[in-house]
Amino acid sequence: MTSRTDSLLRPPATARRAPAPARDLAALMAAAARGDEDAFARLYSALAPPVYGIALRTLRNPSHAEEVAQEVLLEVWRTAAAYRPDRGAVLTWVLTIAHRRAVDRVRSARAAAERELRVALRDRPVTESVAEQAERLADVQQVRSALARLTGAQRESLVLAYYGGYSQSEIAGFLGVPLGTVKTRMRDGLRRLRVAFGDG
Repeated sequence: MTSRTDSLLRPPATARRAPAPARDLAALMAAAARGDEDAFARLYSALAPPVYGIALRTLRNPSHAEEVAQEVLLEVWRTAAAYRPDRGAVLTWVLTIAHRRAVDRVRSARAAAERELRVALRDRPVTESVAEQAERLADVQQVRSALARLTGAQRESLVLAYYGGYSQSEIAGFLGVPLGTVKTRMRDGLRRLRVAFGDG
């Protein structure tokens, strides 16, 4: 990635950009997979703000969010050929990678802080931290398992809404489907998640 793309990470301060249409991102991804650097620069421009946004919401630290966004977009460049359109839209795929990377960064920072605390306390066991960490890991695994049980369309809409922060109308425009379809997918997906978590 070049310096001309570095400034594209942060979204404009005034208004959030709507996501590029799914078909445009898919075409750019296909070209990037063939090594087209100009296509990747355009893809980077379209993906950088939402990737940075999800990293910032997870990490709450602008410099860490920038680092994660850079790592994710570099991974997209390196693994563009691995993208499979039949498994979901480009934006969904990339935001899922970004969310996982940001969560990994949080875990890594938390683990480092806990190591430092243990050293400071002369290796006294910090059982509460370990128990909390195990509980969080179980929760994450339960969410992933529940999401895997949704249809691809339901999962895609929910990932764009909750990880990407997009409104239902933005998702409808991005996916090229009616707003009512997005609402139905999200309602049905949330209903299935409630059942999976025993709340339904």
